[in-house]
Amino acid sequence: QLQASGGGWVQAGGSLRVSCTASGRIISSYAMAWFRQAPGKEREFVGAVNWSSGSIYYADSMKGRFTISRDNAKTTLYLQMNSLKPEDTAVYYCAAGSSALVFYTDYVTPHRYDYWGQGTQVTVSS
Repeated sequence: QLQASGGGWVQAGGSLRVSCTASGRIISSYAMAWFRQAPGKEREFVGAVNWSSGSIYYADSMKGRFTISRDNAKTTLYLQMNSLKPEDTAVYYCAAGSSALVFYTDYVTPHRYDYWGQGTQVTVSS
């Protein structure tokens, strides 16, 4: 099970941190990721972490403003979002994949992930 939390409303330029807590067999997943989906748009990759190596991958458009991290117990994934823009408004989803992801294109592909959280709404006002 994946439980996302921490979304909310913020003014442009502000910051938010969202969290995703894994439980059960998901804890041993190969990778965890954040995606987002705005109304009328496809689900978009934000970033991912290889749970074993700790390697982190970002979408190019998120680099510099968004930071992914995890806790030492490897049960919680965080997404720190800074300098937020109205176009960052979306439902943010965490996902976990149990299969090996090798290439960057694997990490950015939603169907490579087996488990999804319920999503948390982030709204950025101008």
